[in-house]
Amino acid sequence: MLTIRRAREQDFADILKIQAEAFGEYQGLYDVNAWTKETLENINRDARDKVILVAEWEGMLVGSVRFWVVAGVCVIRLLSVKPGSQGRGIGKALMREIERLATDTHKLYVCTMLRTSRNITLFLSLGYRPESVLPDHYHHTDFICFSKYLKPAS
Repeated sequence: MLTIRRAREQDFADILKIQAEAFGEYQGLYDVNAWTKETLENINRDARDKVILVAEWEGMLVGSVRFWVVAGVCVIRLLSVKPGSQGRGIGKALMREIERLATDTHKLYVCTMLRTSRNITLFLSLGYRPESVLPDHYHHTDFICFSKYLKPAS
């Protein structure tokens, strides 16, 4: 059974391991060291001003994502699902939980590495639309960014 909840400090080391495994799949295609070698200090800093969600599958941590809202735009980063747990709807569930929680936003914004067809398919399936391509961006990596506009509450 899948559960999505806010991360606790004791989850941070496991989050970093999952993130390293998930982004590590792209080593060789991209320089992913920034995401595979993140430190506890970094995630503790993020936890001060961002929401960090985790996914548990039968009591085991299998995924995470971070987000924050700036001027009505929900910025989503570091969506990670343990490679052996991918394909079970965990990434989709994490994204849907962000949409449920981000009530003070009119737009959701997420980027992924350009040559990650699985991620692109995920975002498109959730109603996100391509907004921009960022060539030679972070760590000289090409990104594609997606957005989804939310309807105002009636």
